[in-house]
Amino acid sequence: EDLFNFVKENIKRLPEKSIVVITSKIVALSEGRTHPDSSKAAKNRLIKSESEWAMETKLTWITIKDGVVMTSAGIDASNAKGKLILLPKDSYKSAREMREKLKKHYGVKKLGVIITDSRLFPLRAGIVGMALGYAGFKGLRDYRGTKDIFGRTLKLSRTDVADSLATATVLVTGEGKEQQPLAVIEGAPVEFTDKNPSRRELYMNPRDDIYRPLFENIKKIKLKKK
Repeated sequence: EDLFNFVKENIKRLPEKSIVVITSKIVALSEGRTHPDSSKAAKNRLIKSESEWAMETKLTWITIKDGVVMTSAGIDASNAKGKLILLPKDSYKSAREMREKLKKHYGVKKLGVIITDSRLFPLRAGIVGMALGYAGFKGLRDYRGTKDIFGRTLKLSRTDVADSLATATVLVTGEGKEQQPLAVIEGAPVEFTDKNPSRRELYMNPRDDIYRPLFENIKKIKLKKK
C-alpha cells in the first residue's frame, strides 16, 4: 500500500509548524520489509544479520542497529499475522521523502516528520518512543556552554528532542490493538530547518556513554553514511 496516500487520506488538516509522526511498522510494511515467521532459528539468524552487534540473553536479544540499542534489531511479530516485520530500510531517507511530499500536498513550509519505534530503558518498566529517523527540525538541543539560572556554566546538558517527541506520541499510537499508526504534534518548541539532520546528531560514542560498562566488548559500531 502506498504510504503517502495512506497518510493524506487519514490526515485531513496539517497546519504550519506541525510534526507528522509515523510508526515504523507501517513504513516497513509499505516497503515490503517482512519475513516469514517460520522458526526460532530462522528468526535468530535474521536478528543477527540485521544487527551491527547482537547478544542473546535469557529473555531476548540485545542488539545495536543503526547505532541504537534495541531488542532483536527491532524485528517484531506483534500484529503481523504469521510474519516478522523488520525496521524500515532507511528511516532517515523515508522521513525526508515523506516530508517533501507532505509539504507540497498541504502547502506548508515548516514541517517535521518522525519515523518511530518503541524501546525500553534499563531498570525501568514499560516502553517509550524512539525516533528511528526524522527530518525538518533539529533533533538535539544543546545547552553546553550556556548558563543556568544561577550563572553556572552547563557542561553536559543536552535535550534529545526527537526521542522526546516520539515518546509523547506513544500515548496515542499505543502498543496493542489501537490501530493508530499516525499522530500529529502541534505547538512543539522545536527549531524547524530544511537542512537534513545528520545520522550522528543523536549518536553517543560508547566510550563517552554512562552505560559504557555494558559495552566494554564492543570494538566498533558502524553507522550508515548520510
